Amino acid sequence: MQNHDYNAEALELHKKFGGKLETVSRFKLENREDLSRAYTPGVGEVCRVIASDIRGSEAAARDYTLKKNTVAIISDGSAILGIGNLGAHASIPVMEGKAAILKEFANVDAFPICVQTQDTEEIISIIKNISPVFGGINLEDIAAPKCFEIEERLRKELNIPVMHDDQWGAATVALTALINSLKIVNKNKDEIKVVLSGVGAAGVATARLLISYGIKNIIFVDSVGIINQQRAEEGERIGNKLNKEKLELLVNTNQHKLSGGLEEAIKNSDVFIGLSKPNVLTGDMVKSMNVDPIIFALANPSPEISVEEALAFGARIVATGRSDYPNQINNSLVFPGFWRGVLDSQYASTYKGIDNNIFIKIAKDLAEYTESSVGGINENRILPDMFDKKVVDIVASSFK
Repeated sequence: MQNHDYNAEALELHKKFGGKLETVSRFKLENREDLSRAYTPGVGEVCRVIASDIRGSEAAARDYTLKKNTVAIISDGSAILGIGNLGAHASIPVMEGKAAILKEFANVDAFPICVQTQDTEEIISIIKNISPVFGGINLEDIAAPKCFEIEERLRKELNIPVMHDDQWGAATVALTALINSLKIVNKNKDEIKVVLSGVGAAGVATARLLISYGIKNIIFVDSVGIINQQRAEEGERIGNKLNKEKLELLVNTNQHKLSGGLEEAIKNSDVFIGLSKPNVLTGDMVKSMNVDPIIFALANPSPEISVEEALAFGARIVATGRSDYPNQINNSLVFPGFWRGVLDSQYASTYKGIDNNIFIKIAKDLAEYTESSVGGINENRILPDMFDKKVVDIVASSFK
């Protein structure tokens, strides 16, 4: 690995170019005739056609405007990467980056919209009011638990696709990695014990996918400790209730009614998935796991345990969210192909809601592609490279 100061290099790059995006016209305006067709007087006829289309103006807008290939990337800056609540202005570089990735990898036009409010109702109202321009809404870096309500409400109240990438992008890549990891260690999804640390946006979505995929024995650990029925009852009694997402995850999980913290949860487990904070997992905890433990330490930029320590204490497979180690679990592997597939499919033209089972299908397709491609799968290759040009097509084809 090369020794880079990525923080300094990123600052220099962003300062030099003044961000990562620009607006480019699809055709040139070189004379009066060009201007007359692109703008007045000709553009008025396009407006009239859109307004009078018997299918509705929204369908016509897809035919005549940027709507058919444009996604809004929206954040309130309340949960930026692993850093925290830094506000709308500080969220711009991340949203620009997402837009740049969407254009580079999937030819999707995306625009960062960072709102100067962290009120749930205001955010929902803003998104609904700007939605006519866009073919889809990509929510990003919005803190839990309000992110769940915002996505749920918008999916019901808008007739364009809505996806919170911190939830479903991260969850889908994690499931992909787990499917291939279980093949390598020769373990069955029905028999493994999974410990998931961190029950925020990505944690809840990952849990939902794991449960839907058929993993039965999962222990959830948040900042207080193991989530169990005793905590639910105690919270109800003292007025400190678990949120509805955590209560949902309690159903059919924690079969042995474990209590305590991560140290108690991790014993005799097969898989650790960390979506929490740095350095919460120790080498001794890894040693207490079953043979050939799988460690996904995904806190960014510093993982729950270093790759070196996890391997030294017996981990068979280790993945992080970092690009400078093998097995990077990053939602960039999914969201470009997701939006390419959505915009090109019936999801955009006759939208009836996102079925979360689509993310399981994407995970299975990506896992199968990795296994069948050159090099196959091994301890250091449980996912395809995001620069593999076939990945976007594999994900997008899941919608066919």
